[in-house]
Amino acid sequence: MTVFIMVAGVFTGTHVWQETAARLTATGSQVHAVPLTGVDARRPAASDRVDLETHIADVTAAIDAVDEVPGRDIVLVGHDYGIHPVVGAADRRPQRVARIVYLDCGMPQNGVPALAAVPDQALRAQLAELARRGVVEGELAPPGREEWQRWGSTAGVSDAALDRLTALAAPQPMGTLLQPLRLTGAVAAVPTTGVLCTGNGAGIDLVQQLVDLGDPALAPLTDPQVTFFELPTGHWPMLSCPAELADVLLRAAAGEGRRLRPVGAGAPPIHLRPFPLDVPELPRDRSGQVDLYVPDAEGPRPALVVVHGGPVPAGARPTPRDWPTLMGYARLAAAEGMVGVTLDHRLHDLADYDRAAADVAAAVEQVRADPRVEADRIALWFFSGGGLLTADWLTKPPTWLRCLAASYPILAPLPNWGLTGDRFHPTQAVAHAGSLPVVLLRAGRETPEIAATVQAFVTAAEACGANLELVDVPNGHHGFETIDDPEEVRPALRQAMRSVVTHLTG
Repeated sequence: MTVFIMVAGVFTGTHVWQETAARLTATGSQVHAVPLTGVDARRPAASDRVDLETHIADVTAAIDAVDEVPGRDIVLVGHDYGIHPVVGAADRRPQRVARIVYLDCGMPQNGVPALAAVPDQALRAQLAELARRGVVEGELAPPGREEWQRWGSTAGVSDAALDRLTALAAPQPMGTLLQPLRLTGAVAAVPTTGVLCTGNGAGIDLVQQLVDLGDPALAPLTDPQVTFFELPTGHWPMLSCPAELADVLLRAAAGEGRRLRPVGAGAPPIHLRPFPLDVPELPRDRSGQVDLYVPDAEGPRPALVVVHGGPVPAGARPTPRDWPTLMGYARLAAAEGMVGVTLDHRLHDLADYDRAAADVAAAVEQVRADPRVEADRIALWFFSGGGLLTADWLTKPPTWLRCLAASYPILAPLPNWGLTGDRFHPTQAVAHAGSLPVVLLRAGRETPEIAATVQAFVTAAEACGANLELVDVPNGHHGFETIDDPEEVRPALRQAMRSVVTHLTG
């Protein structure tokens, strides 16, 4: 028999598990939804100080309350903030726990508070300032009905369920978010399953791509004891699809799920596969974080600056400017008589967009200052998550920027990215682009969440009369250069490059 011990996220209590728990119980499983001290009405705080250790003790007590009987497996399920007390409790009782299920949440780390997982970056900064000043008591007010999106996508949640979630929400004790998690390391031996809600962000394929980048910190995700599932819904699957969630939890308890491929196993990872067009093997001229591919031509030449996407973990090797696709674009530009440029910027985390934008701006100025470059004829080409960086250039296009291109870009922050400011919103910025030519390569089989941002951008561009050219890859996926049939991709790449060259040289 499986005993599911379930821990809810911020502001929520045991009530969110009711439908999922009923379905699990109907299969013969036992379910214990843990009321967290100071949050759940069933367990009021005995003192003013409630912190993460308090909630770890709540979960540990729930584990200890389960009789040790052969064949009775305990599966801990942590949603959102709830994964922090779950991991803390499993670290203290590793022999009692058969599996941990990470339900649409991050991976808590030793010494790091739950604050680091708060998706709203502005709120995270405010709370971090309170922690710096030593303010660790008090409560964080629960969100209003229209504010839940700041904590995760509400896709699939009915109006009635959202009303109930709001009505039953409780303040979150500040100490639960600000106290660092302390682990001995024993939890590393416990098998785990990640359940990714694709309506709120990443799917399994994207996690595999992140692993393939070579960051050692992600290597544990390829352990045979680690499995993954996807649910096509938002951040609250227990409210939006309780039956599907119950099925996934039962399968996770049985050890099922998709396993990730270790780095170096099988075919080369997507980002290291060959560029689909034949390009000259020009040498690169490396200076700092910028590489130039200079054509054999006289006089200063226009330049195309290739801006990679992300986030790319800081430990990824090789770094993006050495990826075949990005080098391929730069060398293709050089074959057309332009200076091709690749660069590394520091978009290592979703909180790094300000820093990455500054890196790109500095790299562009470095390129413009090079005597081999015609400083008033520059084009920028953005990829994937780098698409948000187009906003600055669309808002105030400099006169020397002759064209902006983007391949399978993300053109609005995804629901769980926590970018609540106005800066990195290309869908809003395009209204200020004026006559700047924009060449957009669109993947016909893009993930729905990213495709929605592209469509919103196209709609906004058409509404304001922006100078937009669409180049479609009908059967293309995100990263189509190295994923899809080269015969289908090549015409789009040639068309887009011809357009960029025309705008740069015309």
